Amino acid sequence: MLVVGLGNPGTEYEETRHNLGFKVVEMLAETLRIPIEKKSYKSLWGKGSVNGEDMYLAKPQTYVNLSGESVMAILKGLRLDISSLLVICDDLDLPLGTIRIKFLGGSGGHNGLKSVIEVLGTEDFGRIRLGIGRPLGRQDPAAYVLKPFTKTQKEEMKFAIKEASEAVLAIMRDGYEVAMNEFNKRGKSKEIVTSCQLPGKPNDV
Repeated sequence: MLVVGLGNPGTEYEETRHNLGFKVVEMLAETLRIPIEKKSYKSLWGKGSVNGEDMYLAKPQTYVNLSGESVMAILKGLRLDISSLLVICDDLDLPLGTIRIKFLGGSGGHNGLKSVIEVLGTEDFGRIRLGIGRPLGRQDPAAYVLKPFTKTQKEEMKFAIKEASEAVLAIMRDGYEVAMNEFNKRGKSKEIVTSCQLPGKPNDV
């Protein structure tokens, strides 16, 4: 399985809402002891094994809206089938801290997923979307996703990130249908959501 977390490279974006995909991949790397140290295919990535099956973890080093370039490069470079791909990202349209697992489907308006679909020429891959909720009032969504969580939100998202990492392992172990039945039906406090949006420029959504 190739697990790709979407996010923006650079220390200035580390704690922003748009980098939830990176956070989940980092937790998986820590849990599975898979160093993400290789620098190639427009990504930082690492390889490990889970129950005898290869596990690749990757953090694209393109901006979110160009994520497809990195995903294509790593799939080709490692000679992996698209069916092995699982993309993790933030989602404005899901309540904060919820998780949704899905195989197939469109981008939902997410520029990162849109880039992956356009470059690969298919929607036939898995995705986990992590809800970040929409901004209140007239705040620009593009600015909202590039800001850090509040202190309270950050505590709530720690649980969501952990749940998302567990969802990845459930997909690998039991398949998408079983994992969706388990995680997509959980209550808000125990859900995980992912969706990605980001432009060539970090201030695009």
